[in-house]
Amino acid sequence: MTSEHNEYVLSTAYHAGWITLEQYHSTVAALQAMPHLSALDFLLEQTLISPEQSEGLRQALNPAAPAVETAAIQAEGALEKPSAEAEQPPEPAASEHPETHAQIEVGQSSDLPDGMGIIELLRLGFDAGASDVHVGVGAPALMRRHGTPQPLYHGATVLTAAHTEALIHTFLNPQQIEVLEKNQGIDFSYEIPGLSRFRANIVRQRNGHDAVFRIINTAVRTMDELGLPEHLKVLTQYHSGLVLVTGAVGCGKSTTLAAMVQEVNTHRSDHIITLEDPIEYVFVPAGCQITQREIHTHTETFSSALRASLHEDPDVIIVGEMRDLETIQLAITASETGHMVIATLHTSNAARTLDRILDAFPVIQQGQIRTMVSESLRGIVSQQLVPRADGAGRVVALEIMVNTPAVANLIRESKTFMLPGIIQTGKKLGMKLMDDSLMELMQEGVITPHEAFDRAAQKKAFEPYLK
Repeated sequence: MTSEHNEYVLSTAYHAGWITLEQYHSTVAALQAMPHLSALDFLLEQTLISPEQSEGLRQALNPAAPAVETAAIQAEGALEKPSAEAEQPPEPAASEHPETHAQIEVGQSSDLPDGMGIIELLRLGFDAGASDVHVGVGAPALMRRHGTPQPLYHGATVLTAAHTEALIHTFLNPQQIEVLEKNQGIDFSYEIPGLSRFRANIVRQRNGHDAVFRIINTAVRTMDELGLPEHLKVLTQYHSGLVLVTGAVGCGKSTTLAAMVQEVNTHRSDHIITLEDPIEYVFVPAGCQITQREIHTHTETFSSALRASLHEDPDVIIVGEMRDLETIQLAITASETGHMVIATLHTSNAARTLDRILDAFPVIQQGQIRTMVSESLRGIVSQQLVPRADGAGRVVALEIMVNTPAVANLIRESKTFMLPGIIQTGKKLGMKLMDDSLMELMQEGVITPHEAFDRAAQKKAFEPYLK
């Protein structure tokens, strides 16, 4: 199909109301990346148009073919032979990314802030190096940059409920809108071709709808690129057992987890199954077969997906989050039955992580679980991101605990409060306390004494540096 025909197909589909402006520009970007692809086939494959609409477009492009009448085409009255006078959507703004558009089509601009759609807002956040973009009622569009929320652009309009609803409905498909209306919230992954992937969350609140987009770097960074300690690579070399990556929301757990998966992918020949909500990083198989499943899209829950994965001949299972008792129990069982399980939890250090796992079980089962965890646990990595002293981003501070006979004994005896002492004396094995990591970063001038003091567990050691 010629470029002229592709332009005609997209223009007609847009002005007939079959695709949104964002979908129009996303398709343009896809066709530029794959110039031999037919716009008609692409729209049909992506279910952006119906078979009847597709057939009507084919007929318009090839009038000599047998006539096919469709109610959808006739009702719109939008199809004419391609010509230079055919009405076109707004031209993309001059940019290396052709899907960017500077103005919203007439009839929509009154509903959208400053003439900007989701693509423009996300591009601004991406170009600024933000980690998140916020679209919420009663505030301008915001981005979280270096851990601090700030306006996405100068002079940004304070958003109304009508603004946020108009923005949200420009990129949600009908199924997602139905889920949002039913559950008053939705999580999913969103991709802008040529730009990046995003983890999106939309919720209904008192004044309307709010949306937050976590910007995901499409390139999976290696452990070396992240500057992670060499000792962490040892945790990716086990063929069974449980490895936990923990920390608060937004502390970089997903990035560390992805780097560990890539380490396995590069240096082993195994079957990796990832269970994510939603899928963030997309892995390209290197030495491993990789199966990525998204909760609510490919399966109902983490626990049901984890249970099913045990019958899919996995070597490594990645659990995006251990949210409930059943998922925790299945993860421990999988780690005991010859699988390597890497999972995340929202806990701040090794001791609290073990307490969270054990406390999830009924008291009558805790003795058995302590024994199981003491045998299957390989290590715990707790992390947080701390603003750099020079203002140039954030740096990761790590607590690392490796399972040893001494650690296992404390777990069995329910003496997790003594773990910091074991970690303190296990530096030769790569173990490190969070406070020691903060102290090193502070003494090297990477972070300020005040940042270190605020995040330290034992604050007295940092008080002399505050003067």
